[in-house]
Amino acid sequence: MDSLVADKYRHRMVGQIDAAKRTEDDLSKSERTREGILSAAARLFRHEGYSATTMRDIAQKSGIEAGSIYYHFQSKDQILSEVLDLGVRQLYEKVSEIVRTAKENPEDFRKTFALLIETHLTYLLTDSDFTSANIRNYPMLSDEARAPHRELRASYAGVWSSFLKDAKRAGHLRSDISVTAIRQFVLSAMNWTVEWYDVDRYPVHILAERMSKLILDGMCSRRRVDMEGLKTSAANSVKAPESMGKAEKTRAEILRAAARMLRDNGYKATTLRQIAEEADMKAGSLYYHFKSKEEIVDEVLNAGLSDLLSGVSAAVEEFHEPYDHHARIATAIWTHLDFLFKASEFTSANIRSYGMLPNHFRERHGKIRHEYGKLWDRILREAQKDDAIRSDIKIVPLRQVMLGALNWTVEWFDPNRAGIEGNLSLPEFSEMLIKLLLEGICDRVNATDAEQVKNH
Repeated sequence: MDSLVADKYRHRMVGQIDAAKRTEDDLSKSERTREGILSAAARLFRHEGYSATTMRDIAQKSGIEAGSIYYHFQSKDQILSEVLDLGVRQLYEKVSEIVRTAKENPEDFRKTFALLIETHLTYLLTDSDFTSANIRNYPMLSDEARAPHRELRASYAGVWSSFLKDAKRAGHLRSDISVTAIRQFVLSAMNWTVEWYDVDRYPVHILAERMSKLILDGMCSRRRVDMEGLKTSAANSVKAPESMGKAEKTRAEILRAAARMLRDNGYKATTLRQIAEEADMKAGSLYYHFKSKEEIVDEVLNAGLSDLLSGVSAAVEEFHEPYDHHARIATAIWTHLDFLFKASEFTSANIRSYGMLPNHFRERHGKIRHEYGKLWDRILREAQKDDAIRSDIKIVPLRQVMLGALNWTVEWFDPNRAGIEGNLSLPEFSEMLIKLLLEGICDRVNATDAEQVKNH
């Protein structure tokens, strides 16, 4: 009898163990499927954008049936939320570890700074679709969609602030610009790389090395840059022709309305109905002026780049040889920012929506973007030729990093908040960025003294 009970007990235990094992296997399979879905979604959000990606796209990319995805996630919004969280959390944990270690060796500021730059760029450009998806999609999300992620993003910013505050107390950073502004400047320069950097051409560590040197020491020689020759009057708003008929005025208003919608919502989330509402007209009336949304967007994007190119070109043409190169570069930066925030709704719409544009849009406007890049390359090369820019800086990467730092400001600077809680006006903000780009974030007096001591 005891033997029979024992056999039954063993049989029951074996059954329970087998059941537990099956549950673990099923759980592992479920977890693997879930991870596959998130990875597929992150890659699609990174390259196609959240609005353009469907649940069917994610299911297909992850290799499961379209209906099966709902066993793991209730909605695309839930998937996005987890992708966004992972994108920052992975980076936050790694950067936090680096900063903790740095507190034990505060004398290695430049080495640690370079490592932080390389870490951020590596996650952003190669190691994590999650980080890249976060950077590219977060700016276009509603306040409601952003809310759950603000705390973690603030924590990441806080790690950088902690590191920079320690560096400032140790005398490594310049004292005339706040840590918050320096942090925003550094992160801006890095984040815009998702729009232009080609990882197949250069390893990320080379980009990180060049960017670190530029941010720390600026583009100019080791002295304070005199900007008395800055020509702020060169940045003038683009004005519509005075003699316009009714149809032309309506057409212009439609384009301005579309520019505002693109700037605030992005390409995919902007609809013809929204543009019509913004222009205070019926949706059907748009077709009297434009054949499609694509035609409207095309004109807005072209106008934005044309305004910027003509505006900066006109500004630098006010200078004559022999050039005051620092004032010339400063004027070009000032003008770029003026068009981005004030002079042209079309320019800000172009910059903000660029990352999520379909490839055919980018290709159509590639020529004028290339022309704008060539304009800056000429300005910078002429300055380098006359020793106004350090000879150890390569011009094209310099231009790309610089314009990236300027363009990303549309994601965090609001000129309408000038005077509120210490917020800067656009002129004050522009002057600050000019100083950072030309002179770098480091304290030049201390850096020069340290270099002299080292050389003697």
